[in-house]
Amino acid sequence: MMNRRNFLAAAGVAAAAPVAAASLAAGEAPAGGRDYYELRQYIIETPKQKKLLDTFLAEAAIPALNRLGVAQNLPSLSDAIELPAPNRLGVAPVGVFYPQEGLSPVYVLSRHKSLELLVTVCERLLGDEEFRRKGADFINAPASAPAYKRMENSLLMAFRGMPELARPATAPGRVFQLRTYESPSVKTNLKKIEMFNDAGEIAIFRRVGLNPVFFGRTLVGTKMPNLTYMLGFDSKEAMDAGWKNFVKDPDWLKLKARSEYSDKAILCGITNLVLKPADYSQI
Repeated sequence: MMNRRNFLAAAGVAAAAPVAAASLAAGEAPAGGRDYYELRQYIIETPKQKKLLDTFLAEAAIPALNRLGVAQNLPSLSDAIELPAPNRLGVAPVGVFYPQEGLSPVYVLSRHKSLELLVTVCERLLGDEEFRRKGADFINAPASAPAYKRMENSLLMAFRGMPELARPATAPGRVFQLRTYESPSVKTNLKKIEMFNDAGEIAIFRRVGLNPVFFGRTLVGTKMPNLTYMLGFDSKEAMDAGWKNFVKDPDWLKLKARSEYSDKAILCGITNLVLKPADYSQI
């Protein structure tokens, strides 16, 4: 029988859905037409694991996610949940990103147009014979030679000010920044989101050359409450130029001077990662 741990997080999201709903009650309205994002980290330790993961993602997982709109014969599982109608758009695009140095973690970003699709990804993939066949080496990796050390997942909901994912960088040498802003409370987390949505920070980003891929409020994950966003650039030089423009932008200087938006008031930690895409990444 298939080892299901590769997509166990999807089932975990299903269990966490009531938590997400409760958190929404304290903040923004339900997503409506906004994207949901799954941001996954694979912790790997060896070049062999990296090769196995790359092959699995490129040849099995990403093609299967992209074709999820195709009708499938779902497996008979004792814990199966009722599935909604297929999403005709599939799960796309799917981005895969490496650290600038070292093997790990590998980040996998997938865009979902509905929460219902996201929480049934495991069952849908298990119903895809091609996925099972092409991903067999990864899916069935034994405990004595695991495909990865650990896996961590976060569920994010797109900001109202940027409801859908974008692909602003397409050059072969493109780079990405993945930034997470931790806040000391849910209230201050929502204040930082307000700063992006309503006070104009997203617009400033776009104008100065900081090109958003997505902005997401973390509904389920670690280091909460937080928001996470990604920026894309055709080169490292373009990234550096964008931030240089940003820090001297007059509108940004006015915005950061407002006491209610000061970092000391609404943030308690910032993580900034510069990543490079896999050759087969769709972002």
